[in-house]
Amino acid sequence: MEAQEKIAQFKQDFDRLKAEIGKVIVGQQEIVQGVVICLLSNGHALLEGVPGLGKTLLVRTLSQVMDLKFSRIQFTPDLMPADVTGTNIVMESPTGEKFFQFQHGPIFANVILADEINRATPKTQSSMLEAMQEHSVTVGGKTYILEEPYCVLATQNPLEMEGTYPLPEAQLDRFLFKLKVKFPTLDELAEILDRTTASETPVVERIIDGAKILEMRALVRQVPIAPHVKEYAVRVALATHPETEYATDAVKRFVRYGASPRGAQALVLAGKVRALLEGRLNVAFEDIDTFAPSALRHRMILNFEGQAEGTDPDQLVKDILAAQKSGHRI
Repeated sequence: MEAQEKIAQFKQDFDRLKAEIGKVIVGQQEIVQGVVICLLSNGHALLEGVPGLGKTLLVRTLSQVMDLKFSRIQFTPDLMPADVTGTNIVMESPTGEKFFQFQHGPIFANVILADEINRATPKTQSSMLEAMQEHSVTVGGKTYILEEPYCVLATQNPLEMEGTYPLPEAQLDRFLFKLKVKFPTLDELAEILDRTTASETPVVERIIDGAKILEMRALVRQVPIAPHVKEYAVRVALATHPETEYATDAVKRFVRYGASPRGAQALVLAGKVRALLEGRLNVAFEDIDTFAPSALRHRMILNFEGQAEGTDPDQLVKDILAAQKSGHRI
């Protein structure tokens, strides 16, 4: 198949996915797009928003449209790591001999909904680290490989902080995107009422399967990126660190630590997906810019002054992009 045909097929499959999800989810086009891009980039997404905005419904609908195995983990303060990964249990054979058998936990699925992930203790949150990075789980000294495609979509409530445990920086860094779910507009809220208070319930069709997703992921990796565009993405990532020469005055004042190399990887991978969606087989500057806030907002650790001033990481990213673009054009 020619390159242009592959690009056209990629965009067609992506648009069909968004349209099918739109049968259930009203509005939230940016969130839907961001979640699908994370899946196609072999990454994970953190959805932040107040209750009732359809975060859980979006994840469940995504798994149905993609014909993937879905698993939901409700994170609570008393949830233990074994409740997530699974554990060895004692079994008895027909002859009366006892032996250990591994009982798979809910983490063994294709799409994992980690609901209210910040309500579990750091000990339980850490049980997700290996699965998110290596796509494997180690229990009792034995490693179990997770089935591909594998994607963790976590939710958290930014308002109700009582009884929550903020995610460690190491865990936040494993999310390709942090997406802010906004409250619906008047028209969208009216449409939500029409869909949820009527007698008919929207039904979605299965559009693609796991094999097709892996094929689309492979195509994303094949998209070339020019050296000067890659250097731009690297400079943007480095500019989040206050000690570098690329940092803006605001970053030097309000940021304690910037994005890790995963931040630069997220910029490039998301840029490659956007390039395909725009019908191009090369990454442009605007591809990097489009998803920079989603890729970097959770990777910038504010210092005390930044927290006290209520500094918005999104604004810091916008300032970085403006400074790097102006510097590039000079």
